Formats: sequence, C-alpha cells, structure tokens
Amino acid sequence: MTREDRRQALTPEGVPEPIKGYYSNCIRVTSGPLLFIAGQIPIDNNGNHVGGDDVVEQARQVFRNIEAILTGVGGSLADLVKVTVYLTDISAMGKIAPLREELFPKDGPVSACVQVSALAAPEIQIEIEGVAVVD
Repeated sequence: MTREDRRQALTPEGVPEPIKGYYSNCIRVTSGPLLFIAGQIPIDNNGNHVGGDDVVEQARQVFRNIEAILTGVGGSLADLVKVTVYLTDISAMGKIAPLREELFPKDGPVSACVQVSALAAPEIQIEIEGVAVVD
C-alpha cells in the first residue's frame, strides 16, 4: 500500500483552503497503524542543546529528531498526519514557516501551534509532538 493510499489531505466544502501548504485542514487515514511521537526538543544524540538562541535552528533539530524516529520505524516525514508545535514566543511561528514549507511543500500534516510559558529547559524555545501512519 502506498503512502497516498494511507493518508488523504482534504478540505471539505465550506472550509477555506489552508493558508500555507505545510498544513492541511484534515487528513483521512484509511489504513495503517498510528505512531504517536512524544514532544521532541532541540537536543542531539549526545544530549547537547542545538541551535543556541536561534529558534529556526532549534526547529531544524526537532524535525531531525522526528525524522530519525520515523526512519527508525520504516517511515518518513511524509507519514506525519498531525503535529502540535509548542513555542515560548508565538511570533516565532513566522520564523519557522519557511522550514515547514521546505519539509512539507504540499498537504502537510494537520497542525496546531500553541504559545507556552516555558518548556523543559530555559534555552528551549520549541517542542513538537506528532502522530504518523507507518506500516
């Protein structure tokens, strides 16, 4: 079964199209087991904080971690059907948008973005959790 058979991005009638390609209004999952990905932070395999105070570089590391999880179970970023992005400053959403557009040029996962007062450590500005469909 192909990835396209497992997930279908939809915009039902009466709902405006997504304003960016990196997210979808809804995704219908027709088959395949779900993989729930815990919130990932900008930490590398050695436990080092990555990105300094640059939220884009932090986001890049977070997506590397998510991609490594997906690759490790036989999937890819294209298998993500939902992400929740937690930011300590909601204005950073505009800064990470180009990265998301690069990673998800079309029919990106369903997405929510939330500002929080703090994350796991003071230097961490972003955390992302996700749900994927991976056979």
